[in-house]
Amino acid sequence: MTMSVLLASTALPMAAFALAASISPGPVNIVCLSSGTHYPITKGLVFVTGATLGFIALFLAIGAGLYSLLSVAPLLETVLRWAGILFLLYLSYQLLQHDGRLQERGGVKAPGFMTGAMMQWLNPKAWLASAAGIGAYTTANEPHLLWLFAGLYLPICWLSLASWVYAGAFLKRYVHRPTILLTINRALAICLAASAIVLLVE
Repeated sequence: MTMSVLLASTALPMAAFALAASISPGPVNIVCLSSGTHYPITKGLVFVTGATLGFIALFLAIGAGLYSLLSVAPLLETVLRWAGILFLLYLSYQLLQHDGRLQERGGVKAPGFMTGAMMQWLNPKAWLASAAGIGAYTTANEPHLLWLFAGLYLPICWLSLASWVYAGAFLKRYVHRPTILLTINRALAICLAASAIVLLVE
């Protein structure tokens, strides 16, 4: 089996894993949808870029051995979990504060680059998903596989999250009354709060 065939046979399952992990609903995806609904697409894509690069940095750090810290320092896992819970609840509260008016000046500020990056580092599920993927598709003896995986994850994660922003923008075309958007805000805020509760009970 040639190297190119071997890499292709490895890359396809890696790409499938990255797509499933990136496009499936979660806290980051909910914020992407909300951003697309409330703000210009460019604002949402800034958040997407931060979330993607934050995840890739976390992914590579875990591949370099950072995840092993959780097994030897259980306090770190507890701190990470509570930080993630509080951050999700904060974002949920921010969403509830939006008054239902589209693109109004002086309203709640759109989540930006650093918010996206922080969400990934404060999300224990991002740590677990990274560790699971790295454990399944890479080995310590073949570091190039980690870089291949990260290289595949980068565009797949960005495009997956961007699709949620565009879905929100599409939805915005049919939202003209503040009462409708307020209902959407509350539903998304509940979803974010539910994500925090899941972290709490796990």
